[in-house]
Amino acid sequence: MAEQVQHWQRNHRAALCPRITIRPLDDNSPTTATGAPHVFVKKHTLVAIDWPTIPGTAALLTDDEGRYLLHLRSAHKPIWRPGHWALLGGHTEMGETCDEAIARELDEEIGLVIPDLTGFVTLDTLDASGAFKGRVRVYHGTLNTPAHEIELREGIQLRWTRIEEIDEMTMDPGAAAVLHAHHNADQPGGRQDATLPVVEVREPRDHRSRSIVGAHLVLLRDGAVLLGKRHPDSAFAPSTWHLPAGHREDMESAVTCMVREAEEETGLRIPQSDLSLVHVLDLLDPGSTVPRMGLFFAPSRWEGEPVVREPECCTEWCWWPLDALPEPIVEYTRVALEAISNGTFYVPMGWS
Repeated sequence: MAEQVQHWQRNHRAALCPRITIRPLDDNSPTTATGAPHVFVKKHTLVAIDWPTIPGTAALLTDDEGRYLLHLRSAHKPIWRPGHWALLGGHTEMGETCDEAIARELDEEIGLVIPDLTGFVTLDTLDASGAFKGRVRVYHGTLNTPAHEIELREGIQLRWTRIEEIDEMTMDPGAAAVLHAHHNADQPGGRQDATLPVVEVREPRDHRSRSIVGAHLVLLRDGAVLLGKRHPDSAFAPSTWHLPAGHREDMESAVTCMVREAEEETGLRIPQSDLSLVHVLDLLDPGSTVPRMGLFFAPSRWEGEPVVREPECCTEWCWWPLDALPEPIVEYTRVALEAISNGTFYVPMGWS
């Protein structure tokens, strides 16, 4: 019996919480199921599965410039996707249809009625193993009101966003998938019929423990540390002094990352065996839900002199006395260098 229910669920992409009615049949009852696909007979037992309304709704709102209205969700509340850019919308309430729910949610969140809302896609979320987890009906509509003129009643911020910008934003994966589906669609508008294409997103494995790991080079000579001045157009810390550093790549150890980044950025050649871990900085940036683990390595020796190898990122390398660091300097770099000078191995930062 359970196998048949699961088979029906997979085939019809149903939600996880149905209401199941089981009724025994006597010898005079029909032995075949009705024409409804959610009713079947198994060994003189009739099973009826009543799947609820799609539990989630979302609004994909576009303007005449082809931009998408995104909503930055509150970062420090026990809600779905805190601190992520997402679509407006929410759950259906008892007795509501999806059409009624999305109209109510838009009124509650931005105080607007979008008259041309039509169904666009069904968004299915799968867990890391591929099992069905949740479903959202996504509607498409048009709106040409500047973001600052819209009264946001929930969350932090609204933003009109172009498709090429979302890769640099902390996006809800489902919202990102919907935006790409709309951007790549032959007919990007909504549909009037009830049959909507399905967009699937799979959650990353062990996403709750995900952190960004960065390797930082602490190169000391005669009481001075090597710092680079970042390019004025750099996305991170423009025109600010920082250590040679970088994020490790997939399937790369932190110490391997350090050797690679040192040579790529400064031209210095440092064997792994000559690197020692001297500090760990456990950082949570304001407004971010993804922690960063900064590992700081000091070499016992190196080959070469620092040169600017990536001028689009760094304009110069200079030696600065540890007791006279330049301004401006990346704040966590200052904290880490002070901790290293004081012999403090681990510092949590931003975890209030």
